[in-house]
Amino acid sequence: MYKTILTYVDGSPLQDSRLRAAALLAGEHGAHLVGSAATGISWMDFSLLAGAAGAPVPAVDLGLLRDAALLRLDAFADQARRLGIDSCEIRLIEDAPGYGLLQHARYADLVVLSQDREDGPGAPVQVPRLPELLALNSPRPVLVVPAAYGGAPIPGTVVAGWDGRTPALRALDAALPLLRRAAAVKLAVVNPEPQAGLHGDEPGADMAQYLARHGVAVEVVVERTTATVGKTLVGLARDCGAGLMVCGAYGHSRFHEWMLGGATRELLARAPVPLLIAH
Repeated sequence: MYKTILTYVDGSPLQDSRLRAAALLAGEHGAHLVGSAATGISWMDFSLLAGAAGAPVPAVDLGLLRDAALLRLDAFADQARRLGIDSCEIRLIEDAPGYGLLQHARYADLVVLSQDREDGPGAPVQVPRLPELLALNSPRPVLVVPAAYGGAPIPGTVVAGWDGRTPALRALDAALPLLRRAAAVKLAVVNPEPQAGLHGDEPGADMAQYLARHGVAVEVVVERTTATVGKTLVGLARDCGAGLMVCGAYGHSRFHEWMLGGATRELLARAPVPLLIAH
């Protein structure tokens, strides 16, 4: 069960969809919901504002930034109440959003963020690559919510990527509270032959048995394709009407992930439904 859920409060148009997802999960799990907003002023900015010798002083008014963040938190608290959240808390981050959220995430079971949107000028964007930063550096799983999410059941049917590696294992373990509630879990193994040593004689079978012992209704789906792993998983999610995707963050080194196009980065950008990711 998730008992503490953390979400980012920035007042952007993306906030509504991620708050709907966080509120839905908080209600189903009886969880305490924490909303965190940031002033955006890092420790380095503080040192400059304190007048370090020879350093240019940022042209910002810290009081105005703090007041703006507090207004966003008040609006978040009102919205959470309207969504029926019984246990809710607001926190002000006197730091850059990423670093503050990393600290707060240590004391939560799940972090809920929005999918990055970089559709062009004026597109609503939270802190760029914030989901990636939290997924790679936080000890907690991150639920990444697309802008189009409108409150559909989470999890519904789940598509979970499995490549035999540690990040995928950690993501599946982190998702167990949701997988147990799922109508069905499709454990997707894409082109398993190069990782035969990680899968055993029957790719996906051992992990399916592990999940079944935890009360998960699981089916192994082996996909052999020339498409990328990310595109394959997205296609499977669309085909089965999934309500949740699960994957590990960076099955390869970051260098190889960049060179290969990056299944993780592709899913972070294009998953059509909420994506639970862990490293």
